[in-house]
Amino acid sequence: MSVLILFVLLFCLMLIGVPIAIALGLSGAVVIMLFSQDSLSSLAIKLFETSEHYTLLAIPFFLLAGAFMTTGGMARRLIDFANATVGHIRGGLAIASVLSCMLFAALSGSSPATVAAVGSIAIAGMVRSGYPIEFGTGIICNAGTLGILIPPSVVMVVYAAATETSVGALFMAGVIPGLLLGVGLMIAIYIIARIKNLPAQPRASFIEWVRAGRKAVWGLLLMVIILGGIYSGIFTPTEAAAIAAVYAFFVAVFVYKDIRLKDCPKVILESAKLSVMLMFIIANAMLFAHVLTTEQIPQYITQLVVELDLSPWTFLIVVNIVLLIAGAFMEPSAIILILAPILFPIAVQLGIDPIHLGVIMVVNMEIGMITPPVGLNLFVASAVTKLPIVSVIRSALPWLLIMLMFLIAITYIPDISLALPRWMGMN
Repeated sequence: MSVLILFVLLFCLMLIGVPIAIALGLSGAVVIMLFSQDSLSSLAIKLFETSEHYTLLAIPFFLLAGAFMTTGGMARRLIDFANATVGHIRGGLAIASVLSCMLFAALSGSSPATVAAVGSIAIAGMVRSGYPIEFGTGIICNAGTLGILIPPSVVMVVYAAATETSVGALFMAGVIPGLLLGVGLMIAIYIIARIKNLPAQPRASFIEWVRAGRKAVWGLLLMVIILGGIYSGIFTPTEAAAIAAVYAFFVAVFVYKDIRLKDCPKVILESAKLSVMLMFIIANAMLFAHVLTTEQIPQYITQLVVELDLSPWTFLIVVNIVLLIAGAFMEPSAIILILAPILFPIAVQLGIDPIHLGVIMVVNMEIGMITPPVGLNLFVASAVTKLPIVSVIRSALPWLLIMLMFLIAITYIPDISLALPRWMGMN
């Protein structure tokens, strides 16, 4: 009865338009008051414990770093470098946009930030060069999802906190899948560009390429600092996030000088608003997950699945279907925090690697970012391009087939995700 009320109340609140964070917290609180032995004070304690979670401290720092990089000119310089590298290929400006998303994803850890930063510059450039605006918008919507797959990734940090998995191993597991998806999108663009005879940029000279690389080197160096520092053991992912924020501030203010010191409070305030919103969702989702655990729902479902004698590959089909449906209606962090405690013990019982499960969940969340009605990347792209949301959805959906094929490959070829962590002795 408690489980039924918990989920019915959650979905009823969401259907009448209650924000997801409040719906999660309120449904969990009602069930605790009606059925649990816990006192109301335990709700406050549980919410407070969320803010003390060391792994989750990485999130506001990565968001702050992304805010400085987005407000400053780092995204523009990365795009210029990508254009100088691959812009001369047929459809090269679109290919360079995907490469720019890959580079910016390795700095920001956020899909919406990647779409906003790269899309605001790259889409306008593609339109000026003769690309249809819908074509450019669809590409950026899909390539922007790399923000949560290529490390560092805010969603991976949330999964690690929910399952007590190594953040470093998760980050490393996202490298090869992220590169493969980026290359897959580039190949698809090249084929379409040849068919539609899309324009190519003049080939950049070696001097122009070096000049573009020199301007972008401060951004590229941040990838080395973050990932190199984590995997060499110099600092933890949370410490890496703090270092990234300080580094991004220094580069934006004192190196590129795109932001003045007096503008920094505004950048910090915007980042703080996003951090508070995300942490409020996470806090309420963790309260919801706490109710699930208290009512022993994960254990019950695990036992049920074991009794059904599902094979690992059958279980993963169910996982993908559930996550794809949830991703169309909910925010990624909330989905991870609600479903990871349920799916994690079943996966372990069936012999599925927790790191592999984490990457599968993240790829599903990527698809959710471009799936209506709540795909966040769609709304960000609409704001950037001023296109109606229906046009943005129509532009993004054809590329969804590539994402679904990629999901199947990631799900049933574990070595794509696990090869690098195993090689580095992290798994």
